[in-house]
Amino acid sequence: MLLRCRFTLRALIAVIALASAAQAADTDFNGRWDIQVHAKPADFAQFTTTAAWWLGIAGAGTPEMKIQFVGSPDGSLDDITIAKIQNGILHFTWVPRARPGVTPNPKDRAEYKLTYVHGLLQGTMTSPPITLTFTGYRSPEIDEHDDGTWVKGKPIQLFDGKDLRGWTGVNSSKAQGWSAEDGILKCSGQTDDLRTVAKYWSFELHDEYNLPAKSNSGIGLRGRYEVQIASDYGRPPGMHGTGALYTRILPRVNAGKPPGEWQTYDIRLVGREVTTVLNGQKLYEKGVIDGLTGIAIDPFEGRPGPIELQGDHGGVEFRNIVLVPLTKRKGK
Repeated sequence: MLLRCRFTLRALIAVIALASAAQAADTDFNGRWDIQVHAKPADFAQFTTTAAWWLGIAGAGTPEMKIQFVGSPDGSLDDITIAKIQNGILHFTWVPRARPGVTPNPKDRAEYKLTYVHGLLQGTMTSPPITLTFTGYRSPEIDEHDDGTWVKGKPIQLFDGKDLRGWTGVNSSKAQGWSAEDGILKCSGQTDDLRTVAKYWSFELHDEYNLPAKSNSGIGLRGRYEVQIASDYGRPPGMHGTGALYTRILPRVNAGKPPGEWQTYDIRLVGREVTTVLNGQKLYEKGVIDGLTGIAIDPFEGRPGPIELQGDHGGVEFRNIVLVPLTKRKGK
C-alpha cells in the first residue's frame, strides 16, 4: 500500500511537472521577434515583400494572447485575430484588411506555423502556391538615446550626382530601373529597391525627393525602418501617409507638397529614437520605433544597416543625399 502511494505521488509530481513545462513552452513565444526569411530573390519579387519580418507576441499560454505582425504578403503592421498554440506549435492566419486606398482580396490568405527551438523561432509560411521558411531572433535591447551626447562626424555624400557608385539593388546588383542624370537619381518605378553598400548606425540624413502624382516611395533607415513618401498632398496625416515612420509613428502634420515639387527630409536616428523634419516642419521628435517596418531587408536590429530607397512602387527622383554619422561622445 505504501509502495502504491509512493508510485502515485511520483506519477502526480511527473504530471504536474509536464504541465508546467508545457505552460512554460507556450510563454516562450512571448516577446518581440526579428525574422529572417529564407528565400531566393525571385521569391521575394513574386511572393513576399522583403527578406525581414517582425512579430510581437504577448499573453501566449493564456486566452488573452495578442499577436502583431509585419511581413508577407502585405508589409503593414497587422493585428492577428486567428491564432492558437497547439502541441507546442503556434499557428496563426494572416488575412487582408481594408485601409485607405486598398480594397482587400478575400482570397488572400497566409498560414503560419512556428515552433520555439533553443531560443529561436523556426517557422513556415504557406500561401499557395508558395511555402517559405523563416527564423525568428529575439529583438535586442538597444539602450541608446538621443540625449545630447552624440557628436557629428564628417558628412558623407551618398550620391555624387553622376552614377550609382556606392549603391546596389536589394535583390540584384544590376539596380535595373535606376539611373543618374544631371545630379538626379531617377527611378522608373515597379523595380528593385536601391540600397547603399555601406552600413550605418546612428546618423543624420538629408534627402531631397520629387514624387509624381499617384506614386509612392520611402526611405529605409538601416534597411529596417521606413519613412514614408506618398502622393497624398492635402490629406490628413496617417500611418501609411507622407512623413509617417510607416505603420509605427504618426506624424503631427502632413507637411508634403503637391506632386512634382522638390521636397526635403531631415532625419535623425539614434538607437531606436527617430526625429523627422519634412519641408521645415517637425513631424515627431525622438519617437521610439517599436520594430521593423514593411521595407525591412535586414532583420538584425542591433547591427548597422544600409540606407534604402524604395523603387518597387511608382517612379521617384532623389538628389542631395547626405549622411552625417553620429558617434557617442567619449566618457558619456
